[in-house]
This record gives sequence, structure tokens and C-alpha cells, in this order.
Amino acid sequence: MSSPTESSGDGGVAGEAGQSRVAARSGNSFAGDFWVNFKRWNLKAVRNPFVLVVSLVQPIIFLVLFTQVFGQVATGAISRGGASITYETYLVPAIAIQVSLAAAATSGVGLVNDIENGMFEKVLVSPMNRAAVFLGKTAAEIMRILIQIGIILVLGVALGAEISTGIVGALGIMLVGVVFSMWFVSLSNTIAIITKDQESTIIGANLLQFPLLFVSTAFLPLEVLPDWIQTVATYNPITYGVDAARALMLDRDVMTVVEVTQFSGVWNTIVPALAVLLALDLVLGSVAVYMLSKASSSDVQ
Repeated sequence: MSSPTESSGDGGVAGEAGQSRVAARSGNSFAGDFWVNFKRWNLKAVRNPFVLVVSLVQPIIFLVLFTQVFGQVATGAISRGGASITYETYLVPAIAIQVSLAAAATSGVGLVNDIENGMFEKVLVSPMNRAAVFLGKTAAEIMRILIQIGIILVLGVALGAEISTGIVGALGIMLVGVVFSMWFVSLSNTIAIITKDQESTIIGANLLQFPLLFVSTAFLPLEVLPDWIQTVATYNPITYGVDAARALMLDRDVMTVVEVTQFSGVWNTIVPALAVLLALDLVLGSVAVYMLSKASSSDVQ
């Protein structure tokens, strides 16, 4: 029989070992936590390609149908502004932004799935940095958005669209799509944390997604839209994303909702558009991280 002193010693050793394991886990670096979540969400996307396909198929349908059904009429409308471009060239930047929007909308759905299967609760009780958890998930979604925008650009060129700025412009459009998507990724995740329900998250994202698309400069120039839509488009984030992507597509200043002349050419569109989008990213990203940091395991049960 072991003595009390020996038992105490064994317990002390076990206790110290347990404490060291906890300390090791809680001592994870921000980069380590980021990488774990980045890898996990990429693996989850590969194992469930349905979400990837759905967020890409709808914009492709829009691109093909709009160019084939409304191409001639819409080309006449955009020509009224003095532009001598095809509707395919005009529409591709808008579809690239739509891809970003659709992919960002699914971000909250993935989080709700984690909440429903108990994975999110495990993350909450772990010593992982909450900001790293959110940023790792977001980085995985950024990679998916980049790939999907690349597919849309290739398809658009195949349909007859022309990227006046070449490869550099195509990479710029992809970057604009990422910057644009971040505010909606944050909003989608915030809705997911608040509702904790997949249907509510999908409805909330879609209620914003489609109306915002049609009250922007995505499909037609601002000057041919009704007055009330022109007013809404001025405050619509999609307008700024589409205008920045379209400026890179056409290699010209296309922004009409804000008159900026401090820069030259295409930069008169890109600079104010990115400034608006980055401000939205910062504000809504901070809200999403705050909601994650305040969430507790009892909140998601």
C-alpha cells in the first residue's frame, strides 16, 4: 500500500502533467490557431463540394442567360453612355462580384453547421484565439472565392468578354472580389451567431443578396436606372465593388455615384471604391470577432 506521502506525490506529478498539457494547449500561437482553422475549413469544403458548386452555378447561369437573352438590348443601353463595349465585357465584373457575394453568404451556413453538430461549442471551450478562429475560416473562404472568380473570368473571356488590362487586371478583379466579400462574410457569420439556425441564416443572407444586386450598377449603367434606384445605388456596397472591378476590366474611370478627380484614370474609381469597402470590412469584421469573443458554450447549446 502506498503511503499518503507517495499518493500525494503521484497526484502532484499527475496534476503537474495535466497543468503542463493545458499550458501547452493554451500556449498555442496565433499563427498556429489560424493554420488549424484554415486547414479544417478547406478540408470541410473539399469533403462537401455541394456548397462550392451551388455558390458558383447561380452566377454562371446569370452570366450565360443575361448575355444571351438581354445582350442586344443591354448593349444598346450601355452604348447610350458613349461606351463601345459588348454586354459580355460589361457584365463579367458584376458576375465576379456576385460570385464573391454568393460565396460569402454560405460562410454563415458553415458556421451554423458547426453550431448544430457541436463543433463550435468545442472551439469555444478550447484555448484557441477567437480572432484566429475567425480569420482562419475567412482565409479558407478567400481562397475559394479567388478560384471561383478565376473560373468566371475564364468563362467570360470564352463568351467574348475582353479584359483590357490583361492578366494584371484579372488579378486586380480577383483582389477586388476578395476585399468586397469580407464585409458580407462578417455579416453572414454575425447572423449565424445570432440566429444559430441554418434556415434563418440562409434567408437573412438571401434577403440582402438579391435586392442589393438589382439596385446597383451591376447589370445596367446608373444613368439608365430609375431615380430611386440611382439613390439607393449610391449607398449600395455592391455598386462600389462592381465599379472597381469594371474599371479594371475596361481600363477607365467608370464611377458615377461619386465624383473623384484627385487621381488619374482608373484610379479615380478604384481608390474611393476600395476605401468604402475596406471601411465596411473593418466595421463588420470587428462586429463578427466581437460576437465570437462574447459567445459562450451555453449560448450555442
